[in-house]
Amino acid sequence: MLAEKLSELKHQLIDYAILVEGMIDKSIKGLRDKNPALFKEVVEQNEPIANDFDRKIEEMCTHLIAQYEPMASDLRTTLMILKMNKDLERMADHAVNICESGVFLIEQSELPAINDLFIMAENAVSMLKDSIKTFVNADVALANEVCERDSIVDRIGDKILNELTPLMRIKKDSIKASLHIMRIAHNLERVADLSTNVCEDVIYMVQGKDIKHHHLDGNGTEGNG
Repeated sequence: MLAEKLSELKHQLIDYAILVEGMIDKSIKGLRDKNPALFKEVVEQNEPIANDFDRKIEEMCTHLIAQYEPMASDLRTTLMILKMNKDLERMADHAVNICESGVFLIEQSELPAINDLFIMAENAVSMLKDSIKTFVNADVALANEVCERDSIVDRIGDKILNELTPLMRIKKDSIKASLHIMRIAHNLERVADLSTNVCEDVIYMVQGKDIKHHHLDGNGTEGNG
């Protein structure tokens, strides 16, 4: 019975993750295609469903622990699903934030650093998609790879910041758009961070190994994350 409940819980989390992945995708596509209908879909249709998933999965985890008192790997899996659930809830919020800034940006004729922002988005969404795969397949190798890719998103975010900061000083009419672009970049950076969290949780769930704060740096040596 416990195995069946855990399987049901995993499937709920996977469905939730797929929903959130779609929310991030649509928020970026809405900006790229200047399509406010996609923003509206994310905010008005998808977010309430995401909130329902969050509540349901939390209730399922609490009930499973109280009723079945899982031990060892089963308890570890349940606790990690509970944590991943919260990470997904935050990612859904970031999708909404991107949509809110997108509503303003699609009305602007010129968007500084927009190409870098789209490259950043592609990398962040790819990390999210692969983090879901790591959970579905218990793929520790892919989980480690996703963790290492977080630095790519960070570097693009730094590039955007370094480009927009001096631009706002010399071109005052670019300030509002630049701030919205920086806001989206920050939200994408958080999506990448939370995808990394999911992968770290998968590694812990599968191997019982906590790799937080022990990512490999660019030279292949252990660094503090």
